Amino acid sequence: MDEIWNRVSVRRFEKRPVEKEKIEKVLRAAMQAPSAGDEEAWRFYVIEDKELLKKLARVSPYASPAAMAPAVLAVSYDRKALRFPEFGEIDCAIASENVLLELESLGLGGVMLGIAPIRERMDAVHSLLQLPEEEEAFTLIPFGYPLGKGSSRDRFDSQKVHYR
Repeated sequence: MDEIWNRVSVRRFEKRPVEKEKIEKVLRAAMQAPSAGDEEAWRFYVIEDKELLKKLARVSPYASPAAMAPAVLAVSYDRKALRFPEFGEIDCAIASENVLLELESLGLGGVMLGIAPIRERMDAVHSLLQLPEEEEAFTLIPFGYPLGKGSSRDRFDSQKVHYR
């Protein structure tokens, strides 16, 4: 799968919007992820409103790419839908990786911004997006057409592999 080897974090984007068909493909890829107990407690919010994007860019010191992206995908999870509450963030992380790989396959780029488990950031996103009370914000993924793109590198390190 070339996307695994070619994907890099993209923080700068062309100003052109992302087509709705591509956004739907990204969302479909996210929801194709496995989840604990097949509970699929994740929720996805596509944000394209420029003023809201600027506000989201201030939820953490590292969130500035949100202001420059044509769109941000916010990933959250519904605590009430979890039979295995300790896996909500893991499920969202798997879905988020699917998002990043699908972005790459579509000629788009994005970056996963750390929101959870930092309560201040989670609460800020929750408030800005007016999420339902039972939802927890997990991450923000600014995405769009890359404005320049770095190259990936082989990260394999045999010293980190142990056989027993």
